[in-house]
Amino acid sequence: MRRTDHDRVASGGARDRRMAELYGSRLGRADLAQRSGSLTQFGGVRLVSLGDGVERGLRALEFRTGSGLAFDVLVDRAMDIAGLSHAGRSIGWHSPTGFRHPGLHDAEGEDGLGWTRSFSGFLSTCGLDHILGPEEVPADNYNYPRKATVRHGLHGRVGAIPARLTGYGERWEGDRCILWAEGVVIQAAVFGEVLHLHRRIEADLGGNEVRLTDRVVNAGFQPTPHMFFYHVNLGYPVIDDGARYLAPVRDVVWASHADRLGAQGVGYSRCPPPRIGFSEQVWEHDMAADGAGLVPVAVVNDRIGLGLLVETRKDQLPCAYQWQNFQAGHYVMGVEPSTHHVKGDLFARDRAEMIWLEAGEARDYATRFAVLDGAGAIAAAEARITSIAHQPDVDYPEPSGNFPPLSGAGRR
Repeated sequence: MRRTDHDRVASGGARDRRMAELYGSRLGRADLAQRSGSLTQFGGVRLVSLGDGVERGLRALEFRTGSGLAFDVLVDRAMDIAGLSHAGRSIGWHSPTGFRHPGLHDAEGEDGLGWTRSFSGFLSTCGLDHILGPEEVPADNYNYPRKATVRHGLHGRVGAIPARLTGYGERWEGDRCILWAEGVVIQAAVFGEVLHLHRRIEADLGGNEVRLTDRVVNAGFQPTPHMFFYHVNLGYPVIDDGARYLAPVRDVVWASHADRLGAQGVGYSRCPPPRIGFSEQVWEHDMAADGAGLVPVAVVNDRIGLGLLVETRKDQLPCAYQWQNFQAGHYVMGVEPSTHHVKGDLFARDRAEMIWLEAGEARDYATRFAVLDGAGAIAAAEARITSIAHQPDVDYPEPSGNFPPLSGAGRR
């Protein structure tokens, strides 16, 4: 299964400007080959199987860039990202559930809330035909006369489906080494949807960012609804008392706690310490994009000089949620770019904003996660975000209730 392309480029060729920056030096392919017998000494991608507890049998890909960035891709959990850390400092959130193997879990139990029994990790993918809360919706895409409605659980089914791993390893392009993995996740039902998620994950040797490229394809022959979002979950020590949420917010659209905005004493822009009895808060923000159509959102901890930037495209993921769950023992904040508004499936259908994929039609998504290491990187990210739009400077902005219309090919 493992694929590497070390033989593509002859050693001693022209230096790539993007050569790895490792241990205070800029090193090309020949330099690294002279200094080690194997790249695995300090970087690469390794396939492992977890062997105990609820994780038993779960395949994972361990990525190490050599710069201090390390993360794990859960092959049997839709190729989502579990742990993510930099220089030994955790960035991704781990919940009490552990990284449960799908075979040891009833994802559709508890009246649609079974998803929470295995919810953990830096990245949880939601979709592919439903997101947000449990709902019963028309079974318009089912070619089965006896089925009038379909019941969806929280955040859809894709996150509990194992991927077919199609490749992974290290690829050299001149003096640049790219660590990569690819797989296909198939969500399908007889009489129902046949949706394929083609996922590619990349990181550069010596780099501090993760690049995620997704393509969702209707591989069936019936028009099929499509909804999609990324649950990007940040934990301690990035999330701690005083950590800041930075985003080009041009309007606060909605809040789950709009009738009691200040009741818990926690606004949208700063994190409190852990609270016993804290009730989750969810916001939807309307984000502005830069001239290239990109939307950067950052969560930063100035005290330790560490943060994370999440960059998406406005034309791909036009909506954005912010999840705050500061309950002691579950201490986390989520950055959540989405295809649809927070009010869900029926709301999208009522407003003719559901995405319908025709047979063979696809949607593409490109996302970048960049570690912000040090005060300089945090300041640069903040300046970039502020140049796009100034977020509200009050703790409890009153939600406008103005959900911008979503349009474009395939929405109806």
